[in-house]
Amino acid sequence: MAKRYELSDEAWAVVADLFTAAHVRDRPRNSDRLMLDGVLWVLCSGAAWRDMPERFGSWATVYHRFRVWRNRGTFDQMLRRLHLKLNDKGLIAPHTWMIDSTAVRATRASSGAEKRGPDEPADHALGRSRGGLTTKIHMLCDANGIPLRFLLSGCQASDISYAQPLLDRVSIPTSQRGRPRKRCKWLLADKGYDAEALRRYCDRYRMQPVIPLRSMKRKPKPGLPRLFDRPKYRQRNIIERMFGWLKENRRIVTRFDKLAKSYAAMVSLACVMQCMRRYFSDRA
Repeated sequence: MAKRYELSDEAWAVVADLFTAAHVRDRPRNSDRLMLDGVLWVLCSGAAWRDMPERFGSWATVYHRFRVWRNRGTFDQMLRRLHLKLNDKGLIAPHTWMIDSTAVRATRASSGAEKRGPDEPADHALGRSRGGLTTKIHMLCDANGIPLRFLLSGCQASDISYAQPLLDRVSIPTSQRGRPRKRCKWLLADKGYDAEALRRYCDRYRMQPVIPLRSMKRKPKPGLPRLFDRPKYRQRNIIERMFGWLKENRRIVTRFDKLAKSYAAMVSLACVMQCMRRYFSDRA
């Protein structure tokens, strides 16, 4: 039986082959599973790497392994693996998706890093608001609360500016013949996404936007007015509850990482655990 914050045997069997690494000559190598459990402990507890319990070994070794996996994109591969398994079992809702964002407070220690690598944004996805340093997570999930894709930005970025890039990057794999799923039938969003450009984008890909109108003056347009499906819109609370679950991981609810790619790796791992939770709860 797995301890708290650690993967069970069944969960490890799903992703074990993604952690095969080269052997270190003349030196014993710590177990990848033990190192991953150490990363999960940091994710859930929110503690500093140096405060890691001794049962995981040296904190520096766990942190080094985390950086190696982050740079290789291992956590993103884990998420794609879980999407594949969930989709094959019909656990990813293909018709109803929802998009939203949430703001995350960042500590003072998370600022001041230099730009490292082409994948790291110049602002490290940090912005200043009235509350101080803040990062925004733009998320797309399905009607079952399964996270499908996310992007990071500073708090000053508007939600609508990240809507189309987020939708363009969605790709739900399947083991069956055919292309990965990239579109849905209904797209649910709040008033922050009320923009004609997004509605035209949905029309182009035959998606029905379920977005309430903001109270503002609008120019009259020819043709029939767009209908707002209020009963369908009530499902949007699913993404709010999903954000609440992700923020139970203390490394997510407060940002301590200087680099955006390090924080994104933690968010990816939290999404993996959400998918694991859904996958094994269904099997039970």
